[in-house]
Amino acid sequence: MQTVKIYTTGSCPYCVQAKALLKQRGVTELHEVRVDQLPGERDIMMKITGRRTVPQIFIGTTHVGGCDDLVALDGRGGLLPLLGIA
Repeated sequence: MQTVKIYTTGSCPYCVQAKALLKQRGVTELHEVRVDQLPGERDIMMKITGRRTVPQIFIGTTHVGGCDDLVALDGRGGLLPLLGIA
């Protein structure tokens, strides 16, 4: 299974939704980076993704995007193969 890294904040409902979907799809370990607790990490996230909003999700070296992007990827059947499941 690919490593999943997700940039989040503690009060983000989209972060909760994205983590729940990943868990439903069999992800048992997330590398979660809380940008509200580690402000320098938001700068790193923005430099890598060009986006300021959370969540920002990486599966392996692939930047999936935010929650809507993750849901869309799952809806077209691309999430499980990217995770290395199926």
